[in-house]
Amino acid sequence: MRRIVALTAGTFVALVSAAGPALAQKQGGTLKISHRDNPPSASIHEEATISTVLPFMAVFNNLVLFDPKEKANSPDHIVPDLAESWAWSDDKTRLVFKLRQGVKWHDGKPFTAADVKCTFDAVRGKGDEKLDIIRKSPRKIWYKNVKEITTNGDHEVTFVLERPQPSFLSMLASGYSPVYSCHVSGRDMRSKPIGTGPFKAAEFKRNESIKVVRNPDYWKKGQPYLDAIDWKIVPNRSTRLLGFGAGEFDMTFDSDVTFPLLKDVKAQRPDAVCEARPTNVSSNILINRDKPPFDNAQIRKAIVMALDLRAFSDILSQGHDLDGAAMLPPPAGVWGMPKEMLASLPGHAVDVEKSRAEARKIMEGLGYGPGKPLKIKVATRNIAIYRDPAVILIDQLKKIHVEGELDPIDTTVWHTKVTRKDYQVGMNLTGQGVDDPDVNFYENYFSTSDRNYSAYKNPEVDKLIDQQSAELDRDKRKKLVWEIEKKLAEDVARPILGHNMANTCMAPQLKGVVLQVNSIYNGWRFENVWLDR
Repeated sequence: MRRIVALTAGTFVALVSAAGPALAQKQGGTLKISHRDNPPSASIHEEATISTVLPFMAVFNNLVLFDPKEKANSPDHIVPDLAESWAWSDDKTRLVFKLRQGVKWHDGKPFTAADVKCTFDAVRGKGDEKLDIIRKSPRKIWYKNVKEITTNGDHEVTFVLERPQPSFLSMLASGYSPVYSCHVSGRDMRSKPIGTGPFKAAEFKRNESIKVVRNPDYWKKGQPYLDAIDWKIVPNRSTRLLGFGAGEFDMTFDSDVTFPLLKDVKAQRPDAVCEARPTNVSSNILINRDKPPFDNAQIRKAIVMALDLRAFSDILSQGHDLDGAAMLPPPAGVWGMPKEMLASLPGHAVDVEKSRAEARKIMEGLGYGPGKPLKIKVATRNIAIYRDPAVILIDQLKKIHVEGELDPIDTTVWHTKVTRKDYQVGMNLTGQGVDDPDVNFYENYFSTSDRNYSAYKNPEVDKLIDQQSAELDRDKRKKLVWEIEKKLAEDVARPILGHNMANTCMAPQLKGVVLQVNSIYNGWRFENVWLDR
């Protein structure tokens, strides 16, 4: 076996300490952050939203983690967490983890390899049903290539793959991939989870607040620095930002500050430290192709031809959003197709009015017109970042004889609703747990995925997704990825309106927060964060 170089926790801490500034870290204090909505539960593996990951990632550990010091998540910067080291077999189908010893769950029970096996067997739908730790698994498809998971004693676990898959370690490094305590009931994991992480879940008051407190027995000695983190749930964005401006919060919810709102936030709190970055969250349209009239490919085509993507970006982000296909575009993303290829895709017409005229002809040929519009409901999650683009979409569709009505859906039921295909058209935001094609393509476009919300099925695309997943040559894999992106756009699988850029603001006293630029899901352990006051 080829041994992967992996720093031990002690070496890692020593390197950080040697850098100098870490010596100034202060112990104590409660970090106060606003939260945008009520998380559906505290169980990260069962949910598909940053609303759960952001407050609860700090309760857990992974086997491995993207280096929290690095701005960009990369397979070249994966560090140990509950695994001290790992090694691939020569044929790249067996990944062996040597686990950290002496780690305890928050209730004092020992962490072992059995917990790792139990967690990921449950995630991939192969677990013991009597344990009931995971009832739904939105990322089950991530692990379709796992043949089996085996243990060797308490401190070694092996993932056996059907074929090589270069993305596999990166998926395990995502904030969406914690190790669960399998002796704890699923009910408890959804409300007051037990982990091994730097913070313990103290309370989860629905529609009010979330609180986590310092784990004094954390296996990284001396960490975390904070005594607690308090999250106050404030559904109205204006109220949240006014609270930040008044000093009620030390940090805004991640990416909560749009460019049009940034000036007001800075005026209310001039000393605020605000950072803009790509979030690897795309705004996209869900079209339920299983339900008339959208089972008609011509109507789906007309919807795309009606779009003015520049208007979405200008209104929502003052032109900062990134134009791209399914993958995060370069240079922010590694895998997105080049700009010159993007211009040829449906929905990227330079002459928007000409495109809309063609769309109107399609609709009129199907019997629709000024006196007989196609009436639809546009479902979306009832938070501002979803509602705002939905309103623009409804306005643009009027240009082609489509009359839309906004249908706002509560966060607690949004993902369940779209998973059931209980909608006509949806305004959706899709965040990528990892900037890797496997995460995006398998999760959102593969025919058997639970998160293929638009019920898109194309055997040719499924085959290409499997092909790129197994390709070890990065340049060859990129070309396959671009081919898939092109096909998805042509098939109107899930029209992409843009890749979001947004701001996160914090008090100058808040130190150690590293906002990662190609995923919003992986940097919220909070163990290195401290307050300088």
